[in-house]
Amino acid sequence: MFSQIIHYFQTDSGQYWQYVWQHIYLSFGTLVIAMVIAFPLGYLGSKIKPVATFCTAFAQVLRIIPSLALLFLLIPYIGTGTLPALIALIVLALPPLLINTILGFNEVDPTYREVGQALGMNNRQLRHQIEIPLALPYILNGIKLALVEIIASATLATYIGAGGLGTLIFTGLGLYDMTYVVIGGVSVALLSLLSMVGFDLLIRRIRRHDQTNYSI
Repeated sequence: MFSQIIHYFQTDSGQYWQYVWQHIYLSFGTLVIAMVIAFPLGYLGSKIKPVATFCTAFAQVLRIIPSLALLFLLIPYIGTGTLPALIALIVLALPPLLINTILGFNEVDPTYREVGQALGMNNRQLRHQIEIPLALPYILNGIKLALVEIIASATLATYIGAGGLGTLIFTGLGLYDMTYVVIGGVSVALLSLLSMVGFDLLIRRIRRHDQTNYSI
């Protein structure tokens, strides 16, 4: 199998990188759209309890919807391709983003706000200089969880013609050729692992920075 994998990269490396690019484009496009939706809702949820209750319940409902089932449900209405894949993956990404954003802002110690108010900060300054920096590790953790889930689940987008590394996996399954399955599966796993490690390092660095600058 190892020799077959080497042969694939020697003969079809251009096609492989096209699949990688499609997978990354779909994953990060999904993440950006999901963040635009989740962050304002999560911030409101941290301030207004009914909104938090709604967001939490909404996130729990989204968690129980299988992405593959949603993909097939969308096909009669918007067809195949990238759009239904984006919608299904956004649904998958919203729960960790919403919950961690609410948690992050709720975990900000009120003492820091009181100190900021004593220094004459207005609400906008409190939000940008105190609340967001202190909530950022939790928010980034939500982004990490969402991105890892998106990258792993984006393989299903192949079913509806959205491309990506899932094409290799399902081609291998269809041809009973484990070479393609291994190449696609390992590539997806590596993308997920790199995303996880990168965000973990970033979160660790930000927490050290917060401990240094916000110690009372």
